[in-house]
Amino acid sequence: MSNEKYYVPHGTYWPIIGSIGISTLFVGFANQMHDVSWGWPVMVLGFAIIAFMMFGWLGTVVAESVGGMYNSQVDRSFRWGMSWFIFSEVMFFAAFFGALLYARVLSVPWLGGEYNNIYTPQLWEGFKAAWPLISTPGDVGQNGVAFSTNFKLVDTWGLPALNTGLLLTSGVTLTYAHHALRAGHRDALMAWMLATIALGVIFLGFQITEYGHAYHDGLKLTSGIYGSTFYLLTGFHGFHVIVGTIFLAVCLFRSMKGHSNSEHHFGFEAAAWYWHFVDVVWLFLFAAIYIWGS
Repeated sequence: MSNEKYYVPHGTYWPIIGSIGISTLFVGFANQMHDVSWGWPVMVLGFAIIAFMMFGWLGTVVAESVGGMYNSQVDRSFRWGMSWFIFSEVMFFAAFFGALLYARVLSVPWLGGEYNNIYTPQLWEGFKAAWPLISTPGDVGQNGVAFSTNFKLVDTWGLPALNTGLLLTSGVTLTYAHHALRAGHRDALMAWMLATIALGVIFLGFQITEYGHAYHDGLKLTSGIYGSTFYLLTGFHGFHVIVGTIFLAVCLFRSMKGHSNSEHHFGFEAAAWYWHFVDVVWLFLFAAIYIWGS
């Protein structure tokens, strides 16, 4: 049995500040969705409170780590915590992939009368139980005829394929950075980290460009179940790429300050776990949305 003393942190107010920030953010978001004039400023305030909490709380953790307060038991606790966090993220995306699977394989064919041996009447004139389903009852005019929807699918082998290559490459550069850290090669570590961060930023730029083209071509969040699943899945993934890029940038800054060494660098490993998770999610997303889903 280890005789190491387990570090127990003192009481902190950061969780309360974080709860206030998240509550403020969602209050602002809900009112913004209802076109309330003060919704957007409240959302910005919520983001600011959350950012303040993250810098303060993580700064405290960094100070404790650099101060030598953590031992192997605390390190194991961090690893278990990060593992469970990534597992919760897996379940988060599994829910969205499950919704896409249900809509694509079951619900849309059911609306067309398949599988149940019962004739399903036409929901509205012009309705077709075919994927991608982009029309909704709101697209029906006063005469009961569906409006024609000009719509163009995203080119799978254009920007999406390019973004796939970018993320896969970023996984390789991050792995080289990890090897450089373990070998004590600081210059190589910095170079590979900068390359990984740059690839993440380029990915986000191409994703924004893709959204612009898709919206111009008629694919919107309100474009039926296909539009909803497309923007929710790619949007949440893009948000995770933003978080991962910030995560890596913080690790780069800490490495420049000398906070990591070849033996103790769990902060870097946690960022690497998260980034590789984001890479894997994109592979499933690319296959489900751009190849099979379209």
